[in-house]
Amino acid sequence: MILSILALMARIEKKSMNSPDEIRTFDKGKIELIKIGDASIGRIYLEPGWSWEKCIKSIVKTESCQATHRQYVVSGRVRVKMNDGSEEEYGPGDVTYIPPGHHAWVVGNEPYTAIDFGTVDIYAKDYVSDA
Repeated sequence: MILSILALMARIEKKSMNSPDEIRTFDKGKIELIKIGDASIGRIYLEPGWSWEKCIKSIVKTESCQATHRQYVVSGRVRVKMNDGSEEEYGPGDVTYIPPGHHAWVVGNEPYTAIDFGTVDIYAKDYVSDA
């Protein structure tokens, strides 16, 4: 009975990444956000020379990125260093899981583009002040 009621309340949705609900810009990058159902999905663009330390840290006011990232990498390369010192590099076609507590930077001269299915709703946002 409860499942039947929930099924009646849920509706299919369609949105386009070409018409995002919100665009957040920051030094050497931007994120285009879509909110659909109970999820947020973002398309991230990062230019060569971008790093979390230089371009995002002053916005979010934390010592490392506290967002969780589940990304599909479209183009470019990014390197991630966790607070524990472990590192990984990601490139086109890779699927990532990056937990909170990391730094990242673009590798090389090609812009980095990824689709993020993590806690993208808090990315590049002063969530310390919002708490």
